[in-house]
Amino acid sequence: MAAEIVRRSLKASNFSLLRNLTSLHTRCFSNLAESVQPESDVPSSSFTFSENSGDADSNYQRKSAIDENIFIKGPKKASSSKEADSVTMPMSFMTGSIVGKRFYQKVTTREAEDGNGWSVMLDYRTLKTPSKRPLKCPTLALAKAIAAEWEYQEADGIRPFTMPLMKLSCTALERVPLTRHKIIEYLMKKFPQDLVFCRAPGDNDLTSGVLERQVEKIDPLLKWVESEFGFKPTVHTSFFGGKQDDGLVSAIGSVLKKTDDCELATIDAIASAAHSLVIALGIFRGRLGIEEAIELIRLEEDLQVDNWGLVEGGHDVDIADLRVQIASAVVFLGLTRSV
Repeated sequence: MAAEIVRRSLKASNFSLLRNLTSLHTRCFSNLAESVQPESDVPSSSFTFSENSGDADSNYQRKSAIDENIFIKGPKKASSSKEADSVTMPMSFMTGSIVGKRFYQKVTTREAEDGNGWSVMLDYRTLKTPSKRPLKCPTLALAKAIAAEWEYQEADGIRPFTMPLMKLSCTALERVPLTRHKIIEYLMKKFPQDLVFCRAPGDNDLTSGVLERQVEKIDPLLKWVESEFGFKPTVHTSFFGGKQDDGLVSAIGSVLKKTDDCELATIDAIASAAHSLVIALGIFRGRLGIEEAIELIRLEEDLQVDNWGLVEGGHDVDIADLRVQIASAVVFLGLTRSV
């Protein structure tokens, strides 16, 4: 009985309708893939979508359903000559993913062709930024440091996350000149919520130890802010921040506006890692060292680690990552100022 019901149901099914629906969905997906995939003659490390694949005379492409399929093909070959005089890093360089295998043997530095700055050479190629601008370092010391980052790349792949000075240099050359106003505006927007302005409540046994540590470690930095800028900062217990004196806000904004591109890139990088513009300015003005800054940034978390223990693969990785971000920014700032 059951077999008979199944047989009748299958017989009554409209298979042509199912084929049409499937064909329609496949064609829509193919058109969508084409619309979001820009065409470019520049070789890319990613795959592209195309309706045509292989030899145009192949029997496979003569099938009527060819327009309903999506083919993945490799990157197009560059039409330029093999002997290129420069090398441009893809935009994925700024994301931290592995770009590709090491394609060079020797890394050197030389003065830029226009005499303004220093260039890094990968064999005979001049290194360029992801947007194809020549990477011109303001000092020879910075160029040699970036060259060292490229020199220590492994043969199996170029790892941008091991090249923080290269990333900061690209930021200073490309992002800061175009978005300087927005960077300063964002830093000042977050200023009232600065890490050093937030205090733990003192009427709770769970947070009383945190408050004592904050008073001991952070208060000296707040006194420096008052002496440096002429206005006393206001502390608060709200995560949403509190209003600071207009004179202090104006003084901080004036400092940021007077910075050059490399200095603003450094301050922005440190403030992002530290969640504190005050700590970034403390490093920028020479008030804080690397270890002092890290201690202030991790003050509350380190207290929790002291009480409950360190989670391997968690806290230790966070500490190492924070140390790299702060230290590389400090080194970058120093190298841009050296002769």
